[in-house]
Amino acid sequence: MPIKTQNDLPAKEILEKENVFVMDENRAVHQNIRQLEIAIVNLMPLKEETELQILRSLSNTPLQVNVTFITTKSHESTHTSVSHLNKFYQTFDEVKNQKFDGLIITGAPVELMEYEEVDYWDEICQIMEWSKEHAFSTLHLCWGAQAGLYYHYGIQKHVLDKKMFGVFRHYVKNRKVPLVRGFDDIFYAPHSRHTEVRKEDIEKCENLTILAESDEAGVFLVIDKTGKQIFVMGHPEYDRLTLDSEYKRDKNKGLPIDVPVNYYPNDDDTQKPVLTWRSHGNILYSNWLNYYVYQDVPYEFINTDLIYGK
Repeated sequence: MPIKTQNDLPAKEILEKENVFVMDENRAVHQNIRQLEIAIVNLMPLKEETELQILRSLSNTPLQVNVTFITTKSHESTHTSVSHLNKFYQTFDEVKNQKFDGLIITGAPVELMEYEEVDYWDEICQIMEWSKEHAFSTLHLCWGAQAGLYYHYGIQKHVLDKKMFGVFRHYVKNRKVPLVRGFDDIFYAPHSRHTEVRKEDIEKCENLTILAESDEAGVFLVIDKTGKQIFVMGHPEYDRLTLDSEYKRDKNKGLPIDVPVNYYPNDDDTQKPVLTWRSHGNILYSNWLNYYVYQDVPYEFINTDLIYGK
């Protein structure tokens, strides 16, 4: 089933070229089926790139997904045009009276700042508090995961000696949890971060369970007992060339940056990176939608007017 987007969202054309079924608003008007309402708080600077990555990840299920993009009004984006934001995004104030089946909070390049120093921190706190009653399950990504663990559980982040950068080997710790159903014993996922949340701090919280981790990159996947809060420390949604772009950007600026781990053949940045994480990334998003959003969402979250045309 399709992803439903605005008619002229730039990512729509790219996804269609990849044979991803994307339905625009005009066609969706004639569909009388239950669609999942997913809100995405996009904190990444290159918002159009992140839109494409997450929409691609959400497209691999038989469920129809309607996406609402949310931006912060307390921060002015400098890498995405105002016209794009005005056309395809809503502010929190504009959606706060709605309920969503699922919510995604992305990462952001602010990890070396204290949380309270981030100019939109108060707004993110409002969104995370609002999510408890207005989103049935929330998926936090990278800095969004660190911020969520800090806000909900008071767990601190710690600065790493050097950037965790590359594609790392992970293993599943608890196969009985549906979120990791279909995962292999060993899987790979990208990381691109300067900070970490430590395993021992998470294990002190009885409400949290670590589902997957890496000997090199540390904790990867955490879930609370209800399944309403899920924390992903890496970037399973990344495209093949995302780490390549980040590496060459920093290299060209003369910044200290190592070659991404397990990424280029023979660590040669002139060669095409090897894509080793896409299948498990798709499984993660599909499991979240199926087991934690679609199957468990209570009736009061369902807008029956949209289904029956009332």
